[in-house]
Amino acid sequence: MLLSCSSDDASSYNKGQLIFAKTFGGTNNDSAQSVTATSDGGYAILGYTQSNDNDITDKQDESFDFWVLKFDANDQLQWQKTYGGTLDDRGNDIIQTSDGGYAILGYSFSTDGDTSQNAGLQDYWLVKLDAYGNISWEKSFGYQGADSGISMIETNDQGFLITGILDVTASGGEGNSSRTANRHAGGDYWVLKLNNSGSLEWSRYFGGNFTDTPYGVIQTDDNGYIVVGSSDSEDTDISSNIGTYDFWVIKVSPSGDLVWETSFGGSQIDEARGIVKVDDGSYIIAGDTRSNDNNISQNKGAADLWLIKISPSGNIIWEKTIGGSSFDVARAIKKLQNNGFLLSGSSRSSDMDVSENMGQNDAWVLKTDSNGNLLWELSVGGSNIDFSYDVAELIDGSVIAVGDTASSDGDILENKGFTDLLILKIED
Repeated sequence: MLLSCSSDDASSYNKGQLIFAKTFGGTNNDSAQSVTATSDGGYAILGYTQSNDNDITDKQDESFDFWVLKFDANDQLQWQKTYGGTLDDRGNDIIQTSDGGYAILGYSFSTDGDTSQNAGLQDYWLVKLDAYGNISWEKSFGYQGADSGISMIETNDQGFLITGILDVTASGGEGNSSRTANRHAGGDYWVLKLNNSGSLEWSRYFGGNFTDTPYGVIQTDDNGYIVVGSSDSEDTDISSNIGTYDFWVIKVSPSGDLVWETSFGGSQIDEARGIVKVDDGSYIIAGDTRSNDNNISQNKGAADLWLIKISPSGNIIWEKTIGGSSFDVARAIKKLQNNGFLLSGSSRSSDMDVSENMGQNDAWVLKTDSNGNLLWELSVGGSNIDFSYDVAELIDGSVIAVGDTASSDGDILENKGFTDLLILKIED
């Protein structure tokens, strides 16, 4: 049964307390895309930088490179390093691995510097780092087209599952192993299982003849995987497209076979950005919706943050919209130690569930309980565009959100270039 959760206006919520908003960067474009809490109580951030001055100390040219910054539990920068070649290389996801090091994933156009190969245009680029940011190994995966790594997990066998976009048209149908290769068009979900040294165990793509983009992945209790993202296809692997872009959720077996797939949304654009597993065996998926029909019981404005809870077999249990009268979106969800959820994204609203707006897009961080009820929300920014792409709870319960900012006023004390990497610390 589909249940909807209601919420009051923002005046009834507590507010997370902003401890600081810090910027890092140089005179060009710099951004944080992912943050992971680390076992020492600190955190590590992955993004990319085009700069080679100010806070960036190990880079010579002005091409984009992966950029990792490691902070201790007292928010002191311990080390930072850039990785890449002479072309466009951008990081999307970072995890701390069970050996205390890190794995970073994104895409690369380069064939030099830290990158050993490129099959054409952009490839998935996965780099394994030790605890100090030194490269242990790096791997590229791709074909002739634009193939981009987006998200990953360390699997129960200490390997990796990496997901992103495969340009199936350019690959000529290559990219599948042990499966009949149906020719799909454009970009598909591309899921690769690797061992702990980065060697490929299997590779599958899923999608249809339009655009299918995965943003989140989780391993299930039966050692399969659920991948979430968006799709505007209505053929091949997609059986129940509801309208334009939907949340498209797939379950694959431990060996990569498609177990089930389902779509959630309405007649407008709905995009899933992240998934977490909860203690009762179900899953919470976060994204945003512009719809006001079908699976969406209420739309408060142009776009709302949309949460859905689904069963292990992919049936919707409840759904919830959070936002105001303008554009409000989620880009990340994390499960809290107390079974609630942290979310981050951006907001243009200043009404209903959103208490204020500093100008254009603000970085937006929220906390909900286990049923998706809003506990607090916080907008941070200035008069220009500010965005949060990821969020993490640290060991001490404080919150770190990361993204980028083009502002130099309001909550943003300094901007060093076009956009700077943005770090927010929030006390729950």
